[in-house]
Amino acid sequence: MFDTNDLSVLDPQYFSIIYTDAFDVTIMSWNTGHYRFIYNPEYPTLGTCIIFHKNKASHPYHQHGRANSLRQVVRSIQSHDKWQIEGRPRRK
Repeated sequence: MFDTNDLSVLDPQYFSIIYTDAFDVTIMSWNTGHYRFIYNPEYPTLGTCIIFHKNKASHPYHQHGRANSLRQVVRSIQSHDKWQIEGRPRRK
């Protein structure tokens, strides 16, 4: 379950915050335009977040990983964004 403290890690300068409630968060990164849906079912363990990802609004989501907290999800997204922007190998 996400509480106010958890949701405070979502910086509106970094993310477009599309939707939040106690179990779900949907955000878009301003850097890459990629969307994430984070689900916290609290089962089987508390704090488990399932991360779904899509590159464009019209694409379907695919599972992109798990994290123990929303703070960890944000660090993972920022790392992925950096890789997308700076480190992704160029296609020939």
